[in-house]
Amino acid sequence: MSWARIMAPLAGAPTDRGLLESARVLAEGFDAELACVHAPADMADLMPWMGEGFMGGVQVTALESLKEAAVEGHRAVDRLVAELGYARSRAISLDSPVWAGLAMEGRLSDVIVFDSAAARGKGPLAESFQQMIADEQRPVMVARPGLKVGGTVLVAWDGGKEASRAMRTALPLLQKAAMVVVAGAPGASSRNFALERLVEFLAARGVTATTKVLDGTGNDAATLLLGAAREVGADVMVAGAFGHPRLQEFIFGGTTRSLLNSDGPSLFLSH
Repeated sequence: MSWARIMAPLAGAPTDRGLLESARVLAEGFDAELACVHAPADMADLMPWMGEGFMGGVQVTALESLKEAAVEGHRAVDRLVAELGYARSRAISLDSPVWAGLAMEGRLSDVIVFDSAAARGKGPLAESFQQMIADEQRPVMVARPGLKVGGTVLVAWDGGKEASRAMRTALPLLQKAAMVVVAGAPGASSRNFALERLVEFLAARGVTATTKVLDGTGNDAATLLLGAAREVGADVMVAGAFGHPRLQEFIFGGTTRSLLNSDGPSLFLSH
């Protein structure tokens, strides 16, 4: 099984260019369709603020501004996709309700690509990132400089269901990698797991992997994983996302948030 459809949510802004370049790298690696989805601000989000049955001058002006921005954003996405020059790319512009349209496009895609800004809660696509990874539970690639298919991939493994889902979903990427390293800290975990068992699992699926045991004393998981990624020269890290309840992750940060806020390799995440 391979990845056949890569999705890139876009804001219709100049910052989309870098994201599209990364998404093309991923799509080209699998000869996949690249769905370039323009997700404009949704006029429906203004309705509670406007009040039922009332349309004053300020509200009308706000609606018109959103409509104009959506049209211009659509044109900008069309231009960027044309300039991208990838034959299997397709520009899609969503109408209200944008939230529902984005969810459907995500459900029909194998991987959704975001940049670091959206993953860190910044910019117009920050809410879309949260929707895709936490609410829709879709696999996402947080693309950073150096993203490539066929390089070195570090798999963060703790034997948990989130890590298992991420690893299984990333199998097409692992099968194309030049080197796969399975990293974890069995001695520092309350969960009983062995890195060698995952190496055996991957070998049965055509992936040759090595192990890297992490010393879990005195460091948090994110610091250990990022250090391991630097040591092996990882281009991508595969990890489970939000292994604790979302409220707890929000309050205490968690490993996922630390990875998202780091300057490490690109992240393939699945919740």
